Amino acid sequence: METASVIILVEDNISDADLIKRALAKSNVANKIIHLKDGKEALDYLFSEGQWKGVITSNTNKLILLDLKMPKISGLEVLKKIKSNEETKNIPVVVLTSSNEDPDIKECYKLGVNSYVIKPLGFDEFSKTVGQLGLYWLLLNQYPK
Repeated sequence: METASVIILVEDNISDADLIKRALAKSNVANKIIHLKDGKEALDYLFSEGQWKGVITSNTNKLILLDLKMPKISGLEVLKKIKSNEETKNIPVVVLTSSNEDPDIKECYKLGVNSYVIKPLGFDEFSKTVGQLGLYWLLLNQYPK
């Protein structure tokens, strides 16, 4: 039996997280969204640690929308751990951030990010961009079997 893809949203800004959820819903992306508020919570979820200990969270059809600038553990550290682990390295990771700094972009690609998207400032453009991301990664992109 095939399970629905899960979107893991790692975003410390509640307003941005709400906008992302609304934008995905507006684009008819009906997948379950797990909102994690910082890098530590994301790693705990992905590796079944902390409050997620003993909970099976693995599902190869995931999309991770990852902010870079977060408390506790940065998005770069989260990306590094995801892409260096055999069980999680194939999960598509899209960095969705306000940072357009070249060193951040280069480091993310060096670590194996699948896409790097700068958050648009206006709501309409933001909504359109997020909706397109969801549709591409969940409907068009092919995952290994």
